[in-house]
Amino acid sequence: MNNHITIFLSFSFYILCTILLILRARQHPLLSKTPKSLILLVGMFGLAAQVLSIHIGVHHPSGINLGFYNALSIISAFITLFTFITAFRYAIETLLIVILPITMLTMVLDLNFTSSHILSPDSSDALLFHVMSSLVAYSVLALAALLAILLSIQNRYLHNHQPSGVISRLPPLKTMECILFEALTFGFICLSMSLATGLLFLDNMFAQQLAHKTILSIIAWFVFLTLLIGRWALGWRGRIAIRWTLVGFFSLMLAYFGSKFVLEVLMK
Repeated sequence: MNNHITIFLSFSFYILCTILLILRARQHPLLSKTPKSLILLVGMFGLAAQVLSIHIGVHHPSGINLGFYNALSIISAFITLFTFITAFRYAIETLLIVILPITMLTMVLDLNFTSSHILSPDSSDALLFHVMSSLVAYSVLALAALLAILLSIQNRYLHNHQPSGVISRLPPLKTMECILFEALTFGFICLSMSLATGLLFLDNMFAQQLAHKTILSIIAWFVFLTLLIGRWALGWRGRIAIRWTLVGFFSLMLAYFGSKFVLEVLMK
């Protein structure tokens, strides 16, 4: 199938889902009582088309291209998937009003710009598992960072007694914190598996080009470990949890996308 067709289908479903969510958030008479699962299903069709587009786009004659823009699109798809899954369980579907346009932007970038990082088709299972767990970890922890930002905004609005707009449609603070730590726990597990497989099975984790990436990822791992221990042992929450989440994600963002952007975009 032509990649342009899959992208058009994905955009169509994503835009329709976003419009429906906006109308539902504004309590439009035709949509206020519509089950959110039906609206989310529309978006899931868009996600399926995006996954097909990614599948077409990453295949290269020499292997699988996980360049900067392809990786950006893959991570956006994972973030969208995890948001849909969470939205089926909790009332955070309005978050998709922000996430879906960002996802579409990554698809536009991937379609119009090229970068190359070819993964050989005969790569070991350990390397493939390392790459996949890295992508999943980054996606879940990126979603956790977004939740932390929303939690900070929500907390400030509630203290000022002025909740409005999207903020007023979010779950209570306690539920938002629960969702945040669920994402942090799952992301931490995936990050742990990524680092473990990299350190055990890869020979070049501390090579000159990758040393900063490895060190920053390990720093992020310790930050998230400290946060989770603090939550379990000391009951950390609120501003402390938000700050540690953002610090950990910032370190991880520099480790992954910082190095990829410099090596594959600026220095190509």
